[in-house]
Amino acid sequence: MTEILITKKSKDYELIDSGEGEKLERFGKIVVARPDPQALWSKLRLAEWKKADAVFFREEKSGWKINKNVPDNWFIELGGLKFKIHLSAFKHVGLFPEQAGNWEWIGESIRSLKSVKSVKIERPVNILNLFGYTGGATLAAAKAGDEVCHVDGSKVAINWAKDNAEASGLVDKPIRWILDDAIKFVKREIKRGRRYDGIVMDPPAFGHGPGGEMWKIEDNFLELLDLCFQVLSEQPLFFLINGYASGYSALAYKNNLLELKNKFGGEIEAGELAIEEGGGRLLPCGIYARWCL
Repeated sequence: MTEILITKKSKDYELIDSGEGEKLERFGKIVVARPDPQALWSKLRLAEWKKADAVFFREEKSGWKINKNVPDNWFIELGGLKFKIHLSAFKHVGLFPEQAGNWEWIGESIRSLKSVKSVKIERPVNILNLFGYTGGATLAAAKAGDEVCHVDGSKVAINWAKDNAEASGLVDKPIRWILDDAIKFVKREIKRGRRYDGIVMDPPAFGHGPGGEMWKIEDNFLELLDLCFQVLSEQPLFFLINGYASGYSALAYKNNLLELKNKFGGEIEAGELAIEEGGGRLLPCGIYARWCL
């Protein structure tokens, strides 16, 4: 069975309304309207859209229309962590709120498994986060665990993640910040003999590494997954795959994790990520599959 991980309204985040290819969100005190192709229904709270502080528009030249009260950067709290919000190009703000349930799961998995007597890990738990972006999963793991390796192909994203770590009070945690191509990095880790107890990956549909390396999920995903299985420790704790690539099912990711369940036992969950808006509708935001010992 597939499940739905739902992010609900919190102090600093709210999905106010959605529809007609757009979503209206509140980040702290700032209300933002931006495109979302999944919102294939009618808007309900029409008056609220007129109150947006920033609107992303797509015309001949896409970009943000921003009111004067919107700062260049501001911080919010979500899932016990703090994140810098910035209205960057391509409608992004540096945060995917739908991932809050996965961050909670990462933290709970590390804390609970470290306390299980049958899991004898006397060294620090070591977590690898590939395509780490602005660090949500990295911060959740660092807060609950011991050592985290954060890998991304964008220097801007890594610096952004460092800002989030500092704001979350995690700047002194043992986090390795690595600017590298995911496949090249994991290959080198295998040669070095380094192993990880938990792996998180958020592979995009298409992208480039810092050296211009091309990533296409249909061409490179299985290679990376095989490499990640090789870099797992002899007694791994969890493996999480997030997906935003159009056309793929959570079952496709789940099938790839069956090898871990057959070898180590444990359980697999898979399904959709969604955000609940004020009226109770769910906005689909992506897919996930995760294995835990």
